[in-house]
Order: sequence, then structure tokens, then C-alpha cells
Amino acid sequence: MNTTTTNHHAALLRVEGIGKHYSRGLPWRRQRTFSLAADFEVARPAVVGVLGPNGSGKTTLFELMTGSNRPDSGRVRVAGQDIHQVRTHERDRLAIHYHQSYQVRAFQRHRPNFMLEHARSDSPLVHLFDEPQFNTQDGYIGFMLDFFARLKESGRLVFLCVHPNEPFHLDILRQSCERFLFVHKGEVTQHAGFDELVAQPRVRDYLGALARPGA
Repeated sequence: MNTTTTNHHAALLRVEGIGKHYSRGLPWRRQRTFSLAADFEVARPAVVGVLGPNGSGKTTLFELMTGSNRPDSGRVRVAGQDIHQVRTHERDRLAIHYHQSYQVRAFQRHRPNFMLEHARSDSPLVHLFDEPQFNTQDGYIGFMLDFFARLKESGRLVFLCVHPNEPFHLDILRQSCERFLFVHKGEVTQHAGFDELVAQPRVRDYLGALARPGA
């Protein structure tokens, strides 16, 4: 029996002023090496494409969104519930992170579970696919695209992170995703569709020859 209880007036996902900073060096002479900042909302079920250069912060963003990494500022709400205030073994009932070969990412524990809330959902509302491997044979891509569409139809939110190195990767994003996030040097920008995305100079520089007509 499905016992999901969500706030129907809340956005399906709200990333509220998230900040994450990494530093190195001695405690009295630490130097900041990387910062990630994000603020966006996805109110309804959708398939969202995520792109950006290696090291730009895409996986860090996914970890913050699923509660496996703790932000230095801001919060992430899934259907109105702050995921970082949910018991660690129940966070995947709100959002789940599949990394490459679909293994589920682990969670960091910063407070005892008895001090945290129970998840208000019994199955993930947000699914994050981090650079999945697409096999071009035997209809596998079609199966995965259908899977993403069925998740959306069932009221779920899907994030599909792809690092394009073949033209068919862009075809997957164009066919599957209705909106996009581009992550560049820790900055997250939103784009309403594929054409708007690839019109951005930074995106075209990132895609290189793949962004040219006929590529």
C-alpha cells in the first residue's frame, strides 16, 4: 500500500539558496578552492537535463539535492520537506541518486537519526541519473527514454545528467527533457528548452563541434 503523504501546495522540488564551499590549507590560512551556488524550483513532474564540464559541480549538486552532502547554506525541500532534516535511511524515499552504473549513492550522517524527521513519502519523488551509460544496441536507449517518461507520468521528477561526447547524446536530451540546468564553475543556470540552452555561448563552447549544425 502506498502511504505517501506530500504537501500538494508545495513545489515538487525547491533548491533554496544552496551554497557549498571547499577549501584547503592550514586552519588559519585556508584558501577556497571551489564553490557551488544554486537556487531554482521545479513545481511539477518533469524531465530536466543537466549539463556542464567535468569538475563544474554537477555531482555535488546532486549530492546536496539528495541529502548525501550537507550544504553550508540554504536548504532543499522535496514536496515541502527539508531533505536534510529527514532520517538518513529514509532520504531515498524523497530523492534518489543513481551514479553512472546505477548504484545508489550513500548518505552522510551529521545528527543522530532519532533527532530527525520521518520521510513523508514511501518511494522516491525525485530521481537523479548521474551520467548513465546508454547502450546503443538492442533498443536500450528507447527503453530508458520510456522509463524516464513513465516516471514523469507517475508524478515523479527526473534529472538526467549527460556529458555529451556523441551526437546521439544531444538527441536524447532534446527528445527527453523539457527544461535544462547548465552547471559551470559552480554556477547553476536554468534554461526553458533545448534551443535556449544551446544558444548560450558558454554551452556552445562546452559542446564544441557537437553544437554545430550537422554535427
